[in-house]
Amino acid sequence: MTTLAPPPTSSPSSGHRAAPPADGGFVARGRRLFTGPAEDPRWTRPALWAILLAATALYAWNITSISGNSFYNAAVYSGTRSWKAFFFGALDSGSFITVDKPPFALWVMGLSARAFGFGTWQLALPMVAVGTGSVALLHRMVKRDFGPVAATVAALVLALTPITVAINRDTNPDPILVFLMLLGAAALMKAVRTGRLMPLVWSAVAIGFAFNTKMMQAYVVLPAFFLVYLWAAHGSLGRRIRHLAVATVALVVSSSWWMVVVDLIPASSRPYIGGSTDNTVWDLVIGYNGFGRIFGASSSVGSAGNGASFGGSAGVYRLFNEIMGGQISWLIPFAAIALIAGLILRGRAPRTDAKRAALMLWGGWFVLHYLTFALAEGTFHPYYVTAMAPGIAALAGAGGVTLYRAFREDSAARWSWVLPTAVAASAAWAIVLLQRVSGSGTLYTVAEIVVGVAGTVAVLGLLAGRFMRRGRLIGFAALAAVVALLAGPAAYSVSAATSATNGTNPTAGPSTGGGMGGMGGGPGGTSGSSRTSGTGGRSMGEAPSGGGSAPSGSGTRPSGSGTGSSETDGGQTDGGQTGSGQTGGGQMGGGGAQVSSEMITYLKKHQDGATWLLAVATDQTASSVILESGQPVISMGGWSGSDSAMTLAKLKSLVKSGKLHYIIVSSDGGQGTNSEIAAWVKAHGTAVKSSAYSSGSSSATSTSTSGLYRLDASDVG
Repeated sequence: MTTLAPPPTSSPSSGHRAAPPADGGFVARGRRLFTGPAEDPRWTRPALWAILLAATALYAWNITSISGNSFYNAAVYSGTRSWKAFFFGALDSGSFITVDKPPFALWVMGLSARAFGFGTWQLALPMVAVGTGSVALLHRMVKRDFGPVAATVAALVLALTPITVAINRDTNPDPILVFLMLLGAAALMKAVRTGRLMPLVWSAVAIGFAFNTKMMQAYVVLPAFFLVYLWAAHGSLGRRIRHLAVATVALVVSSSWWMVVVDLIPASSRPYIGGSTDNTVWDLVIGYNGFGRIFGASSSVGSAGNGASFGGSAGVYRLFNEIMGGQISWLIPFAAIALIAGLILRGRAPRTDAKRAALMLWGGWFVLHYLTFALAEGTFHPYYVTAMAPGIAALAGAGGVTLYRAFREDSAARWSWVLPTAVAASAAWAIVLLQRVSGSGTLYTVAEIVVGVAGTVAVLGLLAGRFMRRGRLIGFAALAAVVALLAGPAAYSVSAATSATNGTNPTAGPSTGGGMGGMGGGPGGTSGSSRTSGTGGRSMGEAPSGGGSAPSGSGTRPSGSGTGSSETDGGQTDGGQTGSGQTGGGQMGGGGAQVSSEMITYLKKHQDGATWLLAVATDQTASSVILESGQPVISMGGWSGSDSAMTLAKLKSLVKSGKLHYIIVSSDGGQGTNSEIAAWVKAHGTAVKSSAYSSGSSSATSTSTSGLYRLDASDVG
């Protein structure tokens, strides 16, 4: 078995700085912040700062125009108007129904909006911050076990992962989920190295917060966490088991506290839990956001095949298909080879070997996410796979350096072929991916040429340098390998940063066709994110017009996040089935009817003190009207229109108390409109004709009625 020699001792001649005087002063600490520890090579900290600046630039480019996901944007806005809506994660400030996720990510964005005002950059800022923070945290973790070269490569790979760039420019909760999972991993590895309990407890708490960001997806890494600690932590087996038992308690408490509090509150005193079948968070956890994602039996969507798969059919090769390949798969061949070889190379190390523990962690992270996402039969969006990017990035850095050392130091030449094979495999796959989008723009053509040339130079240089014993040639070839393996992801990442992204289903690079979710457009490529003109002429980025002044701060709303941003490629966020498409002149579908700016103006004028401006069929319509009007709007059927949030008895109660006057139903009941409710509304309400609010220029005036009905207390028997 090959035993790798330890890295050489630091010395000025090897590129390390001499230790500065130990004055411990503020100036010295500030200098170390920018230059790094004295034992690091001179280039280490400047390289990290360059990567972090590049990542921030990619994630924050044109930040004032990032539209985000209107569904979550509306919930954040509602949370700035009501602390009750803030706590529950309600879609509307009247707290009728929640979004289909726990609220931690909404809290983070909501605090930013309360501090700086509600608007585009205020919601995007936390996502940019945690995205860049994830890069920095991964660098720190990999550097501790594998050195600065591995850490630099890992950070660069994560920063340039295409789907990560796309999702970090959105207001979906995934960037916060990834950051919390990395915090949990960092605390876990500290617990493994020290054998202490508290770092393990903090690791569990971090995963608990991740659970309150996106529920069961946070638990995908837990088998790897448990295995790594049980196998590699210092201390006796009994002590390790006791520590894991205590950490499990911490995990349960930190994960379930919000769920327990919400479910203990009487249903009449809180919002309906969107996405659930019985109005409990527990049902949401195990159904819609739990096993339903894996087995396709989502509690509010239905059986397998009914949950929208924007990433193609489930199967082992899903992440390599035409939809997913360009988002995440570039370095999967290299990472897989590096993981297997790395574990073999550390085979005879002691049980507590830190490097093997780290490889087990990142390998488990990668494999568990791969299997989960590839085989999931429920609702699946491409941006989910950003959660596996840290595992791939860490294996690319740590595994790459491990293979490089084995390549140079193995005198028996048993490992001389592994590194060139890994580089060749991923470079060849990158060319396949770029061939899929040939003709989409110069950017991808240049990337393909760079991959071909640099990949050839890397493989031939490694082999020639190895057998000619030319160390400098090997080093140059390794640098060429990095260029070859990152040229393709870099091209996709640039396109994600410089093109309009579908806030509902963000992806990077040009469209490759297939699936329900279109790709974000790249330079010279076609965009799958179709957007219509702004509502009623309202300019993008303008504040919601209702309810007095907007929240303190700049008072702008996300560009395109309200009624002016029509998502035509699937019209769906994390949950449920495809909703009503929003098309034409900024009008919003509402159970077969359309909601125009003119209708909203009419509704606000005749709101007559009601809590809710309007009741509509689904979350898509409600969120758009909330962002346009600034007023609470009821979503009767949740995201998919199948939630039982509104009943006839509840509707009558709201109308009788004067809290609701207007409701939209279609001629056949419409998506999400209970047929009993529709029949009662039509029998007792007063139909509002289009001519009451329309100037005649809107397409909504083509019919005499719009599905809009007025109800008053006198209409309730």
